[in-house]
Amino acid sequence: MTNYNINIFGSTGEIGSKTLNILSKYYNSIKINLLVSNQNYKKLIKQTNYFTPKYICIINHKHIPYIKKNINLKKTKVIHPNDLKNFLNNSYSDLTILSISGYNALNYFLSIIKNTKLLGLVNKECIVSAGHLFNKLTKKYKTIIFPIDSEHNSLFQYFDKSNIKNYKDIKKIFLTASGGPFYGKKNNNNSFTLSKALNHPKWKMGYKNSIDSATLANKCLEIIEANYLFNIPFEKLDIIIHPQALAHSIIEYKNFTSIINYFYHDMAIPINNFFIYATKNNNLIKNNNLFDFKPSINLSFDNPLIKEFPIIKTFNELDKTKPLNVIKFNCANEVAVELFTKKSIKFKDINKFINKSLSINLNYSVNSLSSIIKFQKEYVQMLYNKFLINNKF
Repeated sequence: MTNYNINIFGSTGEIGSKTLNILSKYYNSIKINLLVSNQNYKKLIKQTNYFTPKYICIINHKHIPYIKKNINLKKTKVIHPNDLKNFLNNSYSDLTILSISGYNALNYFLSIIKNTKLLGLVNKECIVSAGHLFNKLTKKYKTIIFPIDSEHNSLFQYFDKSNIKNYKDIKKIFLTASGGPFYGKKNNNNSFTLSKALNHPKWKMGYKNSIDSATLANKCLEIIEANYLFNIPFEKLDIIIHPQALAHSIIEYKNFTSIINYFYHDMAIPINNFFIYATKNNNLIKNNNLFDFKPSINLSFDNPLIKEFPIIKTFNELDKTKPLNVIKFNCANEVAVELFTKKSIKFKDINKFINKSLSINLNYSVNSLSSIIKFQKEYVQMLYNKFLINNKF
């Protein structure tokens, strides 16, 4: 049996925790090389003491002294976040999972691409901001991108095995959206609170993805992601509401037939698909109930309404052929989500904030990762200065 090693970015989050659980139960041949967490130092300590990775890193470095006192330093070395890029540039991992959210993950993306053979990608924001450079980078460093996000994983299951050279026979490719916690409900002034927005009806996610699901920004980002990952023209991509969250993509052909990819709404399934793809071994999960199939005949689909999800109108009017516009949308949405979590703006103001942010005219080159990172930092700071300090938008 071939042995592999893996780096996990976002090990203390929902995806990282599920990944470690699956590894410990079914994939003993995969050894944990590096765990990276943002700031959940208590959980990182527990993971370190249980899984004994060779290296760990916590981005909020103020927790490092406490971590060092509570782990076995003979078995695990602690990397300071300032040294993480250098570590990645001078090491190698067979597998990597990038599950930290937000555009700041792009700071490590080039180092990860250089470092790994197979990248399981959960982070949407990296693809959205730098998708126009993906083919060049993956070809240069011979890195395979495996999408773990459920919608793109479902498309990958099909397109990776097909001989499709173009999409001339396809009428539409729908990415399904559960609709989030507010689907079918009227926003009565302050009724859409943060706690309600975080209470997703189907998925257990971090705050960013949960709020993006409530606004439908996640589907807008996922359409961009699908365009970059599979070279699908924007005009062939669309969003459809599917509250049961069991069908993850629908491929509609011009001959009036469709293919639906269906699996239970548990991220353990696409994570396990990643390991099946990596190891070419599907015999490790037989006779287990972790992936029990739970079929349902009650499947419903609906078109999203602009009055419920006004961000769709904003997204549809965006010239997505220009990478700078896409990056602005990505950053503006993330700042709006951050302001909403801090109760600086209301839920209904998220789309208004994004619209105002997109109206800022900028002439900026984004033809390299470094230029994208620089632009994102300056643009985000500009948004905070312009809208937060002035307390209006």
